Amino acid sequence: MLLAEVLVIVTLMMVIVVVMIVVMVIVKVVVMVVVMIVIDVKVAVVVIMVVFVMIVVEVVMEMMVKMALAVIVVVVMVI
Repeated sequence: MLLAEVLVIVTLMMVIVVVMIVVMVIVKVVVMVVVMIVIDVKVAVVVIMVVFVMIVVEVVMEMMVKMALAVIVVVVMVI
């Protein structure tokens, strides 16, 4: 039981790290695209997309943190 829970926690941490890396890469790509494109309409669309993505990422991160806390609480209760 204990081993499985530790594995779950480690997996969660790894997932969070991967998500962070992906977000960083996406942000860099978006910035490059924005720099490359100078047309107002396209820039506006890109900005809107970036804002939307950031909001989604924030929500996902919040959910992950809550899940991690729940797992930790369960582990503590089991121990």
